[in-house]
Amino acid sequence: MTSGNNGASTPEDDDPFGYLYADGQANGAQPPSGGGGYGYPGSVNRNRAVGQRQYSQPAQAQQTAAYGQVPQQQGAYGQPSAHYAAPETFPGAAPTAPQQPAYSGGGGGGGRRGPNTKGLLIGAIAVVAAVVIGIGVAIMGGDSSDDKAGGGSASQSTSPSSQPSQSASTSAAGTELPKTDAKDLQLGGGATTASDVKGAKADGGTYVTGFNNVGASITWTVDIQKADSYHLYVHYSIPAVDADATLTVNGKSNQQPLGMKNFIKSSDTDLAKNWQSTWAPVKLKKGTNTLTISCGQGNQCNALIDQLWVQSAQ
Repeated sequence: MTSGNNGASTPEDDDPFGYLYADGQANGAQPPSGGGGYGYPGSVNRNRAVGQRQYSQPAQAQQTAAYGQVPQQQGAYGQPSAHYAAPETFPGAAPTAPQQPAYSGGGGGGGRRGPNTKGLLIGAIAVVAAVVIGIGVAIMGGDSSDDKAGGGSASQSTSPSSQPSQSASTSAAGTELPKTDAKDLQLGGGATTASDVKGAKADGGTYVTGFNNVGASITWTVDIQKADSYHLYVHYSIPAVDADATLTVNGKSNQQPLGMKNFIKSSDTDLAKNWQSTWAPVKLKKGTNTLTISCGQGNQCNALIDQLWVQSAQ
């Protein structure tokens, strides 16, 4: 070799395609043939068949220690490798908590959460509760309306009060119904009037006394414009002991006596403190009617009576 020309056999001048150029052909470059190399004559042949390169034993041992004793084999698609081991299975590795797969809602799109069924259930229960409460309120309101339309319950019509009703003398059509005081009644059998006991509602505080004798009677002749069922009201006072009397309508006795009971539950015998009222059902005809209250055999008639009035049973 001459200075400045190291020849074509050095590795850096080994041009595998030198035979394609004019200067390479001038220097004797040949195309590859057989199993030998190609390039310039005497060039370094770096080509080796696959698997022929040898490694030193220490390097191979290091690679084996780093990557395991046996090279990993790639298994079939979708199957775990026989040589794979999870990190947590190595000695000293901390166990990992299993992860719950995200619910996909049953319709694809992994990771999407399904509908909130708990929220839907709570909403449905709230709707049902609101409907039940609304029905209960409607039923209660209907009952109240019926009571008002019917004029109250049956106990109000059968439980006399201590004071006459404001509408006692007025019919449904607005016609004034009859009412009378003790001084205008026809008395018989020893009954008479007085005004010594306070609390009577009649004009001048007058009331009928002496009624506690068999045969004593009070008669009221009343004109009625319409034949119908009515209530005959009586305002009275008793010495905290129940009383009763016989009621006759147009000469016919009622099936039940007129009860003058101790409705106010008084324990005081003072007659001035025991004024109250009662009523009995009567059927009256159109025109003149005769109502008689009498003390008959078996009646307890120890009572003072100061007023009578008629009220529509409707």
